[in-house]
Amino acid sequence: MTTHLLGISGSLRTQSFNTALLRAAQPLAGDAARLDAVTLHGIPLYDGDLEQREGTPAAVRELKEKILASDGLLLVTPEYNNGVPGVFKNAIDWLSRPTPGLPDVFRDRPVAVIGASPGGFGTIMSQTHWLQVLRTLGTSQWHGGRLMVSRASSVFGPEGDLLDDKVRQQLGEFVQGFAAFVAAAKKP
Repeated sequence: MTTHLLGISGSLRTQSFNTALLRAAQPLAGDAARLDAVTLHGIPLYDGDLEQREGTPAAVRELKEKILASDGLLLVTPEYNNGVPGVFKNAIDWLSRPTPGLPDVFRDRPVAVIGASPGGFGTIMSQTHWLQVLRTLGTSQWHGGRLMVSRASSVFGPEGDLLDDKVRQQLGEFVQGFAAFVAAAKKP
């Protein structure tokens, strides 16, 4: 049985290193796993008045349904000012809100975090910041590895192709390790 992973890129930028990292991870998931990729386009800023007036926005409901259809969630995070990007945190805040007819998307869901940055430290601060958020949401965090791609402009080509063989190997090992963790969590 195939393990279905959903990866979310936390960047809206067209030439995002994190979206490129997520795309590069897709074919590396292994034969026993499938990794689908999504972005956060279309998710509005969280507004409790909007939620009360109109309910869950369609883009949020659609993303929730994709998460619920997956076995595990891979967050691919940029790092802005030594922390979690606002657009990504905003989406997670929306996703954590109750939606009539849909269960909680985070409780006990296997989650892993990776990221790419043009700086020399990768996304260490952002990934560390995510730990407290994911713990609060009740996820089942995978701690079997870390992947923080630093100096991403030298790792990816101008079209977003992953050029670095060492990073490709690390990415494959990470995604396959996470897939194995998710598969083990599915077993009764």
